[in-house]
Amino acid sequence: MILKFKTYGSADQQPLVIIHGLFGSLDNWHNVARELSNDLFIVTLDLRNHGGSDHDKLMNYEVICADVEETLNSLNIGKAHFLGHSMGGKTVMKFAGLFPGMLQKLIVADIAPRKYKPGHDVIFEAMFGLDLKSFDNRSDIENALAPQIPESGVRLFLLKNIQRRPEGGFQWKLNLPVIHKYYDRIIEDVTPDWPVSNDALFIKGENSNYITAEDEVEILQHFPNAEFVVIPHAGHWVHADNPTFFVQTVREFLL
Repeated sequence: MILKFKTYGSADQQPLVIIHGLFGSLDNWHNVARELSNDLFIVTLDLRNHGGSDHDKLMNYEVICADVEETLNSLNIGKAHFLGHSMGGKTVMKFAGLFPGMLQKLIVADIAPRKYKPGHDVIFEAMFGLDLKSFDNRSDIENALAPQIPESGVRLFLLKNIQRRPEGGFQWKLNLPVIHKYYDRIIEDVTPDWPVSNDALFIKGENSNYITAEDEVEILQHFPNAEFVVIPHAGHWVHADNPTFFVQTVREFLL
């Protein structure tokens, strides 16, 4: 599958591929991509069943990585730096094992390669519980999500996934049933079969527990040239919580 993509900067610069997380899209990375485009050729992607990319009945890291590879081939990009957040970070780590010849440096934002416990049940329940066709405006949808999702930032993030229907009301842009069906595959272990020797940067949010001290030990076993940076005043969405520090960190690592 060739994914929806957006590019920033000049194609004669070194490419950096940016991959979003669960429920995300390439739009989440617009500001970061624009900031980095003075020095790099940025390609942001919508993964399958997300954003503007095609819906498909299958969702696992093998097919996701194959989509990324096919899309980059269509752009004549044979080798690139990769940056992935959360599910996108797991995609990057899996991609490093499946297509090592296409990888230069990799940046993983606030995720480890291990299997995680389910943590999105409330979000799925809230999203499935909405009859989007019956709503006339986005503010009413946000209010309907509030009892189950009290965090305003999370609600606004999820609302980026709705679009108006020509016949009235709204609908999800993402393929919610398939994402839910394959959720266990999304949180699975993506440990590579052999050590990945590429330079790697693992970025942690100061207020996030997605990468623990134990994770760092395991990461170094599989990515022996990994470095770790903590983004201050940031939770799991490190690029949104402290974008200035995040962009500076990425630029210093890649350039």
